[in-house]
Amino acid sequence: MPAPLKAGEVLRERYQLERIIGQGGMGNIYLAHDLRLQGRQCAVKEVAHDLSLDPELLKEVRDQFLREATVLARLDHPNLPKVSDFFSIDNLDYLVMDYVPGNDLRAIMIEARQNNRFISEEDVLNWANQIANALTYLHTQDPPVLHRDIKPSNLKLTPSGLLKLVDFGLVKLLAKGEVTITVLQGQGTAIYTPLEQYGGDMGHTGVRSDIFSFGATLYHLLTNEAPADARERFLDPLSLIPPRQINPEISVRTERAILNAMNLHPDNRPATAEEFRKMLLGNQPVILQNVQSKGTVWDIFRTGHDLVLLVSSGLMIFITLLLTIIR
Repeated sequence: MPAPLKAGEVLRERYQLERIIGQGGMGNIYLAHDLRLQGRQCAVKEVAHDLSLDPELLKEVRDQFLREATVLARLDHPNLPKVSDFFSIDNLDYLVMDYVPGNDLRAIMIEARQNNRFISEEDVLNWANQIANALTYLHTQDPPVLHRDIKPSNLKLTPSGLLKLVDFGLVKLLAKGEVTITVLQGQGTAIYTPLEQYGGDMGHTGVRSDIFSFGATLYHLLTNEAPADARERFLDPLSLIPPRQINPEISVRTERAILNAMNLHPDNRPATAEEFRKMLLGNQPVILQNVQSKGTVWDIFRTGHDLVLLVSSGLMIFITLLLTIIR
């Protein structure tokens, strides 16, 4: 991994670095100020490639980064940070995206565990609804876009209650007949990674790989315990403890859906994020707000029509009372 860049350094005469906000095997993620757009903060992700690779393979890897960055810049969804720029400096590539404030779900889970409690199933299912919405959008692109590193620390809850799926460092464009190139993008985080993602250069991944990671993430959030990883489960099928044995408050329906998503064989998982969402929630609509958020009474009346009805009702009650007093 390259040496950290200094605070105050400016990249591409535009992005002034403030501090490191994340680290990975391929580089650092910096909080930066956009000098062209006053007041805008952004996250600058650094991607360092293995310079020991054969020159032709290294060129292929960097070309693939540019192809993927071009696709990411076209994505526009409320549960995804907007990618606004990408560029290269010497042997390093950079991806610029919106900075997402708030806590990640890993920090929220750790806090719950330290307080000897579980995150409520209602909150987790609200988040799951939003994650499924984002994945459905990604997976229905042409070609489909896979995230390949879904985990609690890559899910950030904004102050408004909107959940964002961040860190596109392992994103993969899925083309027909194409094998996954893991020399570029790594292999995700072990406890959330399906077996097929361990396959090296010949490992095939698909939409159902993200479904596995999604299910493993929900397991961890609801139990405060990391699930047994796929390799361990392959050797010992009983190593995965059913979530209700750890947290009896989890519903049977939620447990069944999570275990289906975490099936070792891809064909036995839900085929799509929407199918998994329906297994968890039925036909409940996507809610882009945190169920924990506290609103005022006026938040109930979100449209002008609602407010007119409220005022009209109040006036009718007042007139009725006035007539009663006069009589």
